[in-house]
Amino acid sequence: MELRLFTEPQQGATYADQLRAARTAEACGYGAFFRSDHYLAMGERDGLPGPTDAWVTLAGLARETSTIRLGTLVSSATFRLPGPTAIAVAQVDAMSDGRVEFGLGAGWFGAEHTAYGIPFPEVGERFDLLEDSLAVITGLWGTPEGQTFSYAGSTVTVDDSPALPKPVQQDPVSGGPPVIVGGAGRRRTPALAARYAAEFNVAFVPLEQAATQFERVSDACESAGREPADLVRSAALTAVVGRDEAGFRARAQAIGRAPEELRENGLAGTPAEVVDRIGRWVERTGITRVYLQVLDLSDDVVDHLELVAAEVMPQVG
Repeated sequence: MELRLFTEPQQGATYADQLRAARTAEACGYGAFFRSDHYLAMGERDGLPGPTDAWVTLAGLARETSTIRLGTLVSSATFRLPGPTAIAVAQVDAMSDGRVEFGLGAGWFGAEHTAYGIPFPEVGERFDLLEDSLAVITGLWGTPEGQTFSYAGSTVTVDDSPALPKPVQQDPVSGGPPVIVGGAGRRRTPALAARYAAEFNVAFVPLEQAATQFERVSDACESAGREPADLVRSAALTAVVGRDEAGFRARAQAIGRAPEELRENGLAGTPAEVVDRIGRWVERTGITRVYLQVLDLSDDVVDHLELVAAEVMPQVG
């Protein structure tokens, strides 16, 4: 089992906050530092001092870390044109010496689009855009040097692109950095994962719902002639861990969440409780990777990550 750190900087975190978390995660042996790709705070948070761009941030972290993997869970296909996205991600992959992973989704948060002037089409068109974006990005990465790439989709057309630059990594499915697809869609999401992804992720859903979605993805892989075991299974869950009950409740209060709700839906409580909860997920779904959503990136993040690394990671690794 690999534990990864997953952050939500739009809720209120500077680049310095993210750098501290990434360096702590690297020092503690976490597999990766991931961040959301959002431009607007959610819930009651004001998001101060304001959002940071995901790929600008990851470019900075690529130069200020050395071993930890870096990525998004997930970027929205509505935010960036696929050609420039392929260029940007390939560049960050080079800047990190091949440590980037690329999560891409259809987008869902309409308010952040209207707040920053980003078009937000209906869900069907967003999925068309996601499919075209995956085809273009992986097509550009996978085209051999000296050849050109063309594509005609319902939302994107590419004509005679030199398909440069090339990423450092050459994943056998994407032709570049590993691609992560996730979500609860019953048909198109599993099919896209089977075609383009190295990893399928379920995020913040009940255990039985996750198990059902993984079954759909396995079926989609078989229909596409792909071995289901080749696709990494992962889950993203909110992590709030304390050395004791008082410590856990203090961290729950810091993010404005009820302890009982966190225990029911996340990885929450004492280290022993979290180890048991991860074990249940592994037994039911076969996941091999967990993204620990840590919402408080204040100074306390160092102690929080060190606690999990010392008392949870050795028991699930």
